[in-house]
Amino acid sequence: TVALTALLMVLLTSVVRGRATPENYLYQGRQECYAINGTQRFLERHIYNREEFMRFDSDAGEYRAVTEMGRPSAEYWNSQKDRLEEKRAEVDRVCRHNYEGHEAVTLRRRVQPSVNIAPSKKGPLQHHNLLV
Repeated sequence: TVALTALLMVLLTSVVRGRATPENYLYQGRQECYAINGTQRFLERHIYNREEFMRFDSDAGEYRAVTEMGRPSAEYWNSQKDRLEEKRAEVDRVCRHNYEGHEAVTLRRRVQPSVNIAPSKKGPLQHHNLLV
């Protein structure tokens, strides 16, 4: 497990830094938050060979198999009641917490942005309708 954890940390770090996924990349875990119409939704996606096989969805409150390969894992994690309760709390602990922290910066901003467009080179332009 330590080796797997270290491998995942290295792979996830390279993905976060914007590097391409290595050819021998097998497993990826993703956690995503969605804020829609005042509600939050937490998704934990499990991907093997670039195909999602299982996910936890806070709207459903349980793990769901996306492919046949994910069925045994979903059944196992759904049988772990403590773990399931932890996952159900993620929407509050992660999504709502982060949403509230960033709300003042993003949603409450009411200043209309202004934009100035000017050519980057002086002189005659080759393409009069192309922004550079």
